[in-house]
Amino acid sequence: MNKNNFPIEESESFWKDKLSKDAFEILRKKGTERPFTGEYNIHFEEGTYNCGACNNPLFKSNQKFESDCGWPSFDDAIKDNVKLVLDKSHGMIRTETVCNNCGGHLGHLFNDGPTETGQRYCINSLSIDFQDKK
Repeated sequence: MNKNNFPIEESESFWKDKLSKDAFEILRKKGTERPFTGEYNIHFEEGTYNCGACNNPLFKSNQKFESDCGWPSFDDAIKDNVKLVLDKSHGMIRTETVCNNCGGHLGHLFNDGPTETGQRYCINSLSIDFQDKK
């Protein structure tokens, strides 16, 4: 992912050693976990959701909502910490979300959210780690 000039640019072998097999598949290979299986799908504790690869803060708990889509959903991201990328894979046109620090794939952004932002960041649980508010 060096072509994108992220602040943290490591080799794929570095990420393969650092991440679990499943997290590597999602964060580095743009995979998707099965719906309704992720640790943070139904999770509403107070704190921050950080990048599962580099620990960059991405979403606050007050940005999370229950969407019934099968993945953790947020109506906004922490300013400048999530990058939006045009995704034309799988015969669709979507907006991919990646960590603005390491380039790790998080999920996609849709404009069908029920809150005032109208946005739904649909994020893989394996691409984030939760940090309790202390």
